Amino acid sequence: MRIELHSHTLLSDGELIPIELARRAVVKGHQALAITDHASLSNLDRLLTEAKRDVPLAKEWGLELLVGVEITHVPAKKLDLVVKEAKKRGAQVIVVHGETVSEPVEPGTNHAAVSNPDVDILAHPGFITLEEVEIAKKNDVALEITSRRAHNRTNGHVAKLAQLAGARMVVDSDAHGHDDLIDLETALNVALAAGLSQAEAQKAVGQTPKAILKRARSR
Repeated sequence: MRIELHSHTLLSDGELIPIELARRAVVKGHQALAITDHASLSNLDRLLTEAKRDVPLAKEWGLELLVGVEITHVPAKKLDLVVKEAKKRGAQVIVVHGETVSEPVEPGTNHAAVSNPDVDILAHPGFITLEEVEIAKKNDVALEITSRRAHNRTNGHVAKLAQLAGARMVVDSDAHGHDDLIDLETALNVALAAGLSQAEAQKAVGQTPKAILKRARSR
């Protein structure tokens, strides 16, 4: 079954409330879904408090709904501060919005994210460097291979460097609406299209998200 660790609701720039997205995930064969709306110090409390209210409802369908954040467009020098505050306020999954080629993310964000062991996933990291990938490996920060349009332009680059360094990869949809959610077969195809081997693709949609899920449960 599918584990999705990067998604958005209308609590930030998504289209659905958390329980609506949860229902769509159930129908697409998801075991777990992390709600990771765009976050900074201005909205951490609201995002986590409101999303958490739908957790018991999703459980009725057998879906494990996790509350998390995607720390977005925060100054690189202040990223550690926001990660610390997110964890303190109960974020189970911490994603950082990487230096995608489709948005003006501050240079240095990738480096700050992979240097923090409390970060679970560096999302769509664009033209990440080999040095940064090696740091990600050291700190167990997973690098995202994404199905999200525009962000996915550099999947091949990310995959190639992750393979060289032996860094963990995870396939996510970065869903903003129900049409963005992907099933397990599509997730595997996204990984293969990025240049992963069959074994690497299976790990990116299976073993790695399961490990992140286990970590999230302990927070």
